[in-house]
Amino acid sequence: MMMSKNTPDRLRSLRYLSIGLILIISVLTGCNSDDTQTVVTYKNLVLQDEFDVDGAPDPSLWSYEIGTGNNGWGNNELQYYTDRTENVEVQNGMLLITAQKESFEGSGYTSARLITKGKFEQTYGRFEARMRLPYGQGMWPAFWMLGADIDTNPWPGAGEIDIMEYRGQAPTIVLGSVHGPGYSAGNAITKSYDLQNDRFDTGFHIFGIEWGPKFVNFYVDDVLYNQITPDDVPGEWVFNKPFYILINLAVGGSFVGPPNSETVFPQTMLVDYVRIYQ
Repeated sequence: MMMSKNTPDRLRSLRYLSIGLILIISVLTGCNSDDTQTVVTYKNLVLQDEFDVDGAPDPSLWSYEIGTGNNGWGNNELQYYTDRTENVEVQNGMLLITAQKESFEGSGYTSARLITKGKFEQTYGRFEARMRLPYGQGMWPAFWMLGADIDTNPWPGAGEIDIMEYRGQAPTIVLGSVHGPGYSAGNAITKSYDLQNDRFDTGFHIFGIEWGPKFVNFYVDDVLYNQITPDDVPGEWVFNKPFYILINLAVGGSFVGPPNSETVFPQTMLVDYVRIYQ
């Protein structure tokens, strides 16, 4: 992508832990026969949201971005983002972000976009979420990160890490990307992962990155499918500072195109958990 309730039980589900030392394992492996990666395993769990209290997402961690943004959030997206329960709610241990086809504030669709800006920001570590994705032409879910200095260092200078984005019309493929000055939008550094004998809309999968000073590794479940390093980007490496998390479900836009007559609504992205390690 480019540019409630707050009970004791809920607070316990969002917890900052120190459960061990960082285990760092450096190995050489290959995505392709001529590639090598540095793999770092982060074991110190510092934040988790298990979405185990029904109602609104925990306000101590999540805020909402509302409206249509500038030019459809910079992407010609068609939805109006809201904080209504029709679009975002925690139910039965899951965060549900739902895209609706409806007339609302001048838009033909609604959905939701959650952010941790100003509430949780981190430099390096493992960031992961277990999700089941929607399907259909025009569905564009994403789990991603932006540089926390974006207000004073506008995109793409602040940097962007797309942990997972997906076109609903291609339900076996997700992409992991980075954007920065000189390599943004259609020139982002990216690689796709094609799920074999399954679809991302029919079951849950873990999407994650492991991020260090000179690399970002991209995972689906336990598969490392891409590593991006400073040598891979044709501009400044802007990934040595705090980033915050975004989770959203867009409708339409330049990346996926608009829904068509076969697109079924409503569509829901389910998030089982978000976990962050150092």
